Amino acid sequence: MTNENGAVRASSDVSIITLGCRLNTYESEVMRGYADKAGLEDAVIINTCAVTGEAVRQALQTIRRVRRERPDAKIIVTGCAAQIEPERFAEIGAVDHVIGNGEKMQAATFQALASGSAGRMRVNDIMSVKETASHMIGGFGTRTRAYVQVQNGCDHRCTFCIIPYGRGPSRSVAAGEIVGEIRKLVENGYREVVLTGVDITSYGRDLPGQPTLGNLVRRILKLVPELARLRLSSIDQVEVDDEFWRALAEEERLMPHLHLSMQSGDDMVLKRMKRRHLRADAISFCDKARKVRSDVVFGADLIAGFPTETVAMFENTLDLVSACGLTYLHVFPFSPREGTPAAKMPQVTRRAVKERAQRLREEGDVALRAFLDAQTGREAEILLEKSQFGRTQHFAETNVDVAGTAGGMLRARITGNDGRRLRAEVVS
Repeated sequence: MTNENGAVRASSDVSIITLGCRLNTYESEVMRGYADKAGLEDAVIINTCAVTGEAVRQALQTIRRVRRERPDAKIIVTGCAAQIEPERFAEIGAVDHVIGNGEKMQAATFQALASGSAGRMRVNDIMSVKETASHMIGGFGTRTRAYVQVQNGCDHRCTFCIIPYGRGPSRSVAAGEIVGEIRKLVENGYREVVLTGVDITSYGRDLPGQPTLGNLVRRILKLVPELARLRLSSIDQVEVDDEFWRALAEEERLMPHLHLSMQSGDDMVLKRMKRRHLRADAISFCDKARKVRSDVVFGADLIAGFPTETVAMFENTLDLVSACGLTYLHVFPFSPREGTPAAKMPQVTRRAVKERAQRLREEGDVALRAFLDAQTGREAEILLEKSQFGRTQHFAETNVDVAGTAGGMLRARITGNDGRRLRAEVVS
């Protein structure tokens, strides 16, 4: 099995390489369970991403590398890239099977792969999928952090994004099933759970009674009191509901770290992206969140060099970092995806795209350093991921002076940082 970095972790003699998002990480664990139960042998499953052209190139490179390293293994390609361009992957001689995003979450698929009855390509129309079922999994290899899928797909059509065509329409998992899965994970030793999906702020619109994300959060925290930490993956700031705000204000176990899908700080660019917010909405959200939860910190996705973006438009995005008080930046140099409206718009030169992305990253480094500096002298709860490494409530990477066990929680005083990670001394 792997994480977002693509490192391999084997399950018996089946390895899974996970590329891309946290939802893929969760789905890889589901596939591992299905592969084990089906008795699949000598296989490598590559769970691809398609968010950028670079992500697809990485998937292709991974296939070639795996074939060199495992010449006799069965190579199975799935994920968003496989769903969107199945024929492209099926034409690669190194690939034995191409599996769609819907099919990879079905036990029958792995039974067919194990028995040898699966065809070369098993990819159906993802737009026809109407439900996302809950999949009970026992863990993620460690006892630190678990991801739980609450929603899949997206009903929006941002002009730069190909993912709706890989994931299908928005569909939610029933709250009772989510609570049951989280209970199981907590019983297995997990202290922190991350709610993940493609567009989790759309949660519940397709369910009876139309519960909201905020309602789900409060229900989880009420019904699973043993859960120490609850986090949210990326959210759309204009879609949060009143229950979310109450949860942020009242629930200490909801972590004060929100990752926002901002993309740009310029109104014209946002309109050309077909985003549902403007610059003022992003700033207003962050201001309100700080009033509700004074210690909240923000991450954000930002795209550099979107088509038609002028220098002045880019400067508005650069300025958004300080205007919103962002801490963790995920910077994406714009990469045109064939089949999206943005790919047909007048493009910014690749040199300018790279230069703007670098300026954004540098601004992000300054913002992160300022946040880390402000933590010196404070105490924090550190959830260990390794013996002397973990993360604070704000998701800050932290090195501690006393060894512990992964999954354990330590109280520590922050003594400094190296620009990327905090240093801390354990106090209890």
